[in-house]
Amino acid sequence: MEPAKTAFSPRLFFRLALTTALATFGLIVFGAVVRVTDSGLGCGNHWPLCNGTVLPPLDNLTAWIEWLHRLFAVLIGLLGIGMLVIAGRAYRRRDRVVLGATVGAAALFAVQSALGAVVVVLELPPTMVTLHLGTAMLLLGALLLAGVSAAYRPQTRRPLDSVSMLAFITAALALVIILTGALVRGSGATLACTDWPLCNGQVLPLGQGQLAMIHMIHRIAVLALGAALILLVWMVARARDAAARRLSAAALAAYLGQAGVGALYVLSSAGPIWGAAHVGLAALTWALLVVLSAIEWLNSRESSGEMGELNAQSWYPHSEAIS
Repeated sequence: MEPAKTAFSPRLFFRLALTTALATFGLIVFGAVVRVTDSGLGCGNHWPLCNGTVLPPLDNLTAWIEWLHRLFAVLIGLLGIGMLVIAGRAYRRRDRVVLGATVGAAALFAVQSALGAVVVVLELPPTMVTLHLGTAMLLLGALLLAGVSAAYRPQTRRPLDSVSMLAFITAALALVIILTGALVRGSGATLACTDWPLCNGQVLPLGQGQLAMIHMIHRIAVLALGAALILLVWMVARARDAAARRLSAAALAAYLGQAGVGALYVLSSAGPIWGAAHVGLAALTWALLVVLSAIEWLNSRESSGEMGELNAQSWYPHSEAIS
């Protein structure tokens, strides 16, 4: 007898992956709120309990902020389990990229959760805080890769070229500035430079101590990302389709917003709202560059049985039956 077939829409998986990615983006911004409100130890150094109890006291705002952040993470875990179940059933034989990205996202979520516990128990060591945020960004990237791989099918094939490599490099730079920004915050270097774009009146604060140098290294990395993004937008405009042009332009716009908000964060003496917005725009820049890089990579893949036949449309138009 023929094995039973399950009706499955790739759009369903894409929507679940997109929902999980958006929730992860929200968690990253919420994590920034935790940091800028100094709520990282709102539940003390207890995990998973909050100061030894399941629910924090009603009058302890910082504890509630930290507790809600943890609850948000649990929601993402449940969504991720749903993605794993669907990917295991639908993509095990059909597309190993989707399955691999989903499994990778699950592994990253487990690592991020463990790092979150370590950060709390060890009372916010800067290195662990940086790793925690970096893993969250990689998780967001893996979720976006899974979703794009499930839904996108290239209409044309082309090998990796200079545009593709620049997209990959720019995405890597976006991650680097996020990590250096986390290190600035975690090391206490946020206000080591009190003006902008100079650092206390100097381009390179060589004699102002380690914290000022950490702060300025972050700004230099931001400048390098800006140059790479401008070049990327120009090259994409010349050699790619409208969708790629929109993605690169949106990434540049998010970057400009991030840089502007970063300046306001310094000039406002680390105003909490600007700190959270700065992290959110950095995550958005990274996300857009990951999507662009994923599309560039998928366009370069050789045709194989794992990829299946290309559809007439770039995105799956309807449900399909999958074993």
